[in-house]
Amino acid sequence: MTSPQQTRQPHGHSHSHGPAEPVSRHLRKVIAAVLIPFAAAVVVGLAVLWPGGAPSHERSGVGFDRQTQQGRVVQIEQVDCKDVNASQIPASTPPGDAPRPTETGDCTKAAIEVTTGKEKGRTFIEIVQPDAPRQFHVKQGVVVAYAPDAPHDLQYSVTDVNREFPMALLAGIFALAVVVVGRMRGVMALVALAVSFAVLTLFILPAILQGSNPLVVAVVGASAIMLIALYMCHGLTARTSVAVLGTLISLLLIGLLGSLFIGWASLTGNTDDSTGLIHGLYPGIDMSGLLLAGVIIGSLGVLDDVTVTQTSAVWELHQADPSMGPRALYRAAIRIGRDHIASVVNTLVLAYAGAALPLLLLFSIARSGVGTVANSELVAEEIVRTLVGSIGLVASVPVTTALAALVVSADRSGPSGSPEPGSTGSASAPSLPGQSARVSGAEGRGRRHKK
Repeated sequence: MTSPQQTRQPHGHSHSHGPAEPVSRHLRKVIAAVLIPFAAAVVVGLAVLWPGGAPSHERSGVGFDRQTQQGRVVQIEQVDCKDVNASQIPASTPPGDAPRPTETGDCTKAAIEVTTGKEKGRTFIEIVQPDAPRQFHVKQGVVVAYAPDAPHDLQYSVTDVNREFPMALLAGIFALAVVVVGRMRGVMALVALAVSFAVLTLFILPAILQGSNPLVVAVVGASAIMLIALYMCHGLTARTSVAVLGTLISLLLIGLLGSLFIGWASLTGNTDDSTGLIHGLYPGIDMSGLLLAGVIIGSLGVLDDVTVTQTSAVWELHQADPSMGPRALYRAAIRIGRDHIASVVNTLVLAYAGAALPLLLLFSIARSGVGTVANSELVAEEIVRTLVGSIGLVASVPVTTALAALVVSADRSGPSGSPEPGSTGSASAPSLPGQSARVSGAEGRGRRHKK
């Protein structure tokens, strides 16, 4: 004859993917004793390093550091390239390219109207050569650069096309897909994404420009993003707290390895036009520290995914078989983690390779050897970034799995305060559906064996 508690138990465990089972008050106190000081330190770091906005500077007129306005193509006319000054750099030519020789054939003469700013309604002419990769059409939105010190006829030039609508539409489709599939979790994920972007733009970037140590700023900012995003998406639970601890330990490892090998490999972080412009405008910024900060922030997103997955795996395994000890839980969950490692590391390497594909093509055209390519600072920077991040990801799997196994096994009381299966004590604990049959069957075999 079954007791009411036993008859209610199968219903209580019928949803294996529901909220995590609460842990004991003692274990919550232990976790809080670790995380509350850490969270307090992050808040203090934010308060001390808070920049209050990016510092102002006089625009250099180079690259992205130019005054820009919005414009629109109002008229297109085909003209003979010989009749116009077609040797000028057209709007579609990347900044820094040398002027091209005069083309033969038909060039595009585009009349551009400025649609924002003090000189709204002003028009200027832009000549586009026939071999330019980007051609204009009427009513097309463009971005125009304004150079107030240039001659009147040369003050405006087209620098890019306006992509606001397609980008906004794509973002809307992404948000809709996340909400439809993830439901409330998806909504919270989007809110956490907005908060992460706010921390990046309101704290991390201005604090670095103000002259604060990029590594310290990255650690404080990444920690704030980690705490907000994980707890907002996954709830204020012990399971989330274990994922936070695993992520924190892995970030510390990435920071140490990154600092060691960036210094050892003599990586300056000043490798392209963008970093050169930053160094020219703000010479006080530590560019190698900025590189290390990028490694830490770039690794955070993938780390969150790995640590949450591993922690959830341990919790689900424990709910499926509460009699499993920490070693059995670790062995079972680490098998899941190995599959995760293989896919995540491959994804990370391919992501960096895809971003550097044009650079790799240049080396291929030059027929440079693998050693020569890897030794160049541009590629070495990406290699160090990839390998340091991958080591942190790999280490996060056993670290988080071990922490989760120890926490869930050390907890000896369930939601009702009764001892869980596998714990010492005379009280019998409820078990999962099918679990009681297996346990009693094993006990029966044991008794028959003794006979």
